[in-house]
Amino acid sequence: MAPVWGRPEPDRGVVREGPVGLAPLGRSRIFSYEVRRRRDGGIPDASEAVDSPQLIGTDAHLAQRVLDLVPAFPATTWGRDELGAGEMWNSNSLVSWLLATSGQDLGRVAMPSKGRAPGWWTAGLAVVERAAV
Repeated sequence: MAPVWGRPEPDRGVVREGPVGLAPLGRSRIFSYEVRRRRDGGIPDASEAVDSPQLIGTDAHLAQRVLDLVPAFPATTWGRDELGAGEMWNSNSLVSWLLATSGQDLGRVAMPSKGRAPGWWTAGLAVVERAAV
């Protein structure tokens, strides 16, 4: 998940887009994010990550399931709680949603000790749990 305006190349692997801040602002590229999935893709701000990377598992089927689910991510407004998850929706919600939806062993995931983003875990999980009911 990254800003739409951040990468000019045409084949970025974009599979979803959503608004940032307020839904109507999403009509502008300045207030839009995109979710990308592509072979050999990079994470532009990986150096800013806290306590990463983490090895979640080695099952190729589960890893493929994560990739297959990326286009199904609920692309609601970044920084808001439109889904009633109790926390704002952000890139961390994408991670928790993908891991939970794909069937990963969530017991192997360690929360970042110095994490700063609200909704790191709870927003994505809340949406997955509600969909399962």
